[in-house]
Amino acid sequence: MTIVEHLEELRVRLLISLVAFGIATIVGYLFVERILALLLRPVGQVVFLAPTEAFFVRLKVAGLAGVFLSLPVILYQIWRFVAMGLTPTERRYTLSMIPVAAVLFVGGAAFAFLTILPFGIRFLLSYQTPNLVPMISIAAYTSFATAFVLSFGLLFQLPLVVVLLARLGIVTPAQLAAGRKYALLGIVTASAVLTPTTDVVSQMLMAVPTYLLYEVSIWVARLVSPRAVPRESPEPTSSS
Repeated sequence: MTIVEHLEELRVRLLISLVAFGIATIVGYLFVERILALLLRPVGQVVFLAPTEAFFVRLKVAGLAGVFLSLPVILYQIWRFVAMGLTPTERRYTLSMIPVAAVLFVGGAAFAFLTILPFGIRFLLSYQTPNLVPMISIAAYTSFATAFVLSFGLLFQLPLVVVLLARLGIVTPAQLAAGRKYALLGIVTASAVLTPTTDVVSQMLMAVPTYLLYEVSIWVARLVSPRAVPRESPEPTSSS
């Protein structure tokens, strides 16, 4: 394909993804009150500080729901664009990983929301005093919660990326095992950057599961990495 044809293909994939996201966002807005009630459960009552804040937060929550609902379609469109440069074998493997990527993303987000977010909220609210009373705005809280959810959803893609690289022969299980200390350093650094809170406990709650996923990735990589074909020894030639 020429560069123009690649750009046209990219335009089509982006258009389909945007349409899927738009439809999913509309569906999310229909249930935005239920989603907000669930989202606000860890913190309880919140306030809004501007006349338009509550409305725009509803749009933001609907957009977040749209991302989750349209994620399989978006991942498939990404695969359709990337698949043009892959071999048939590589296409089969990458296509089979789309549902895995969606499950990992939702699983990471659910883990963050059900486990990490309530703990982080309780820890931060423990600093209140009789003279220092929390008054959390809905916009600030949704931004805080969204950062938690999306960060974990992205970090939980680590096993998929490692397995894909191992399957394509770009990295080997031995290289992954030898790079444990560098992976641990990178995971701890990423957790410190991606965690909205500054406490070490919340950062470790993100880093520990991610490192465990890395260890699982090494184990799975040993199963899916291409095996080296042993070289056959030359047959002895008969002497006349």
